[in-house]
Amino acid sequence: MMTGQPVLGAYFAGTDENTHPIDALPIGLLTHVFYAFATIENGHLRLPPHAPAHLAALAALKQADPGLRTVLSIGGWGAGGFSDAALTPRSRTGFVDESLALAAGFDGLDLDWEFPVSGGPAELTHRPQDRRNLTQLARELRHQLGPARLLTAALPAGRLQAGGTYDPAESYELAALAGLLDWVNLMTYDFGTGFAPIATFNAPLAEVAQDPLEAGLRRWNNVTGAVDYYEHHGVPRDKLVLGVPFYGQGFRVASAGEQAGLYQPQVGTVEVGDWRDIKRDLLPDSAWHRHRHPVARSPWLYHPGTQTFVSYEDAQSIEERSAFAARHGLRGAFTWQLAADDDEHTLLTAMTRPFQPEA
Repeated sequence: MMTGQPVLGAYFAGTDENTHPIDALPIGLLTHVFYAFATIENGHLRLPPHAPAHLAALAALKQADPGLRTVLSIGGWGAGGFSDAALTPRSRTGFVDESLALAAGFDGLDLDWEFPVSGGPAELTHRPQDRRNLTQLARELRHQLGPARLLTAALPAGRLQAGGTYDPAESYELAALAGLLDWVNLMTYDFGTGFAPIATFNAPLAEVAQDPLEAGLRRWNNVTGAVDYYEHHGVPRDKLVLGVPFYGQGFRVASAGEQAGLYQPQVGTVEVGDWRDIKRDLLPDSAWHRHRHPVARSPWLYHPGTQTFVSYEDAQSIEERSAFAARHGLRGAFTWQLAADDDEHTLLTAMTRPFQPEA
């Protein structure tokens, strides 16, 4: 079982123009906020354009909530520059120096390289030696940050990525990284995206036998399987923080099939937004039929008129995932992302509840 204070975190996207999600965050609800993302541009690190307002809001929040820690996250999907930055001792030193300078007001750094070696957008520079170079980069960051400041990384779980089938161990030296990081933010979501040939769940809790994905991939392409996989590859459970998504995935399907679009061939993706959008626009509309899977432990919506399938998470499914993390000795839970919750903090409350002392 996990000992010590759990990690209850949320990423905040620097693309958000306002600070309301930070300003409105209840005191004591979270332990960590990950500010996303600094990026590498022309070989140098840059903060998002709205960073001054965001950082002022985070500083005010920390003053009101002294137990809160803030972490600067570098990278994100579609962010390049990592392969070059990690390539040589000189480039790594430059990256580390700029990272420490940029994160002067934060409690640590989070690396979100999507992905070394393969799996990320094809147009981003990637090399076979990325795998080892990331470990060397993390080792230098760990040394320079010292024991008092955090070093974490967001690592992938989905087995279908931009280049097809994907294995995280081919991108990361998982056991070595685990020894350098304070913990891993395990991205246990995006199991079902536009890279999948069928309409499926974004974050199924367990393997579903009826999922037509090839059995060797299906075993790992779910929350439980991803945790088992990382543990099998040398990452202790108490160094895993479970990711829960506050957004949905939508697909047009060729037909309804026997389960309201589930596992049907997809003919295109549909932007459905975050939980607050789904709650406001889709759930009150009777044209959308609600369903819940007993094994995946996820809800979904189906619109017969447009043959649209939507995978999403609600308070029940979020709490079930967080309870799984607490029950199995994981370090905690985090979400992508803070602004996606409703004004009542329904999903954040559900995510934190299993880790509360009274739970």
